[in-house]
Amino acid sequence: MAITAVLIDEERTFADALAIRLNAEDDIKVVPVAQPTATNVGWQADIILLDVDLPGSIRFCAATSRAPGETRVIMLSRTSEPSRIVAALEAGARAWVRKDESVEHLLRVLRGVARGETWLPPAETGNVLSLLMRRRDGREDDERFLALLTPRERQVLACLAEGASRNQVAEQLNLRANTVRTHLQNIMAKLGVHSTLEAVALTRAWPVLPDGSGLME
Repeated sequence: MAITAVLIDEERTFADALAIRLNAEDDIKVVPVAQPTATNVGWQADIILLDVDLPGSIRFCAATSRAPGETRVIMLSRTSEPSRIVAALEAGARAWVRKDESVEHLLRVLRGVARGETWLPPAETGNVLSLLMRRRDGREDDERFLALLTPRERQVLACLAEGASRNQVAEQLNLRANTVRTHLQNIMAKLGVHSTLEAVALTRAWPVLPDGSGLME
């Protein structure tokens, strides 16, 4: 089944050209759109490719991430400042891709996100995770939040912290993909975060639980 995507970018020439190239793939169907609007939220698409420089893009991303369904957002940008990436992650974005990357790279990210994976520019990953942790430093009793997780939820989070994708987590823990998704939703709700990457970043600051046990115990 083809991956359906909506490309929202104010640079119409860029959007049209990119859509034509992506539509040349047998497994991808892309529709270009000029502006994000309230009617786009919850659109029946697997992926939304969203120009982060559009006004209201972060709010639109957050609304889409909260909407029913499985639509995932990939942010497109000409730059890769860690603070902007963090804002996108907190809004629920699954990936950040620079517009000067190759189409082949975008295709790899797009297909990966459709499988439930996330992606950040490798050169900025460390800075992004550090910034996420610093932004959470003011939260009191962080360990209390992690202690709210069930043993299975801690196992799921530990696998993600080791770099596993959602499908790999399901295989490693012998779970259904839907069960992993439910665990992730519960984890993010309990930790007060909006993305898997944020949850993983928090584990870096919590080497042990209040009772002295490790994340995987």
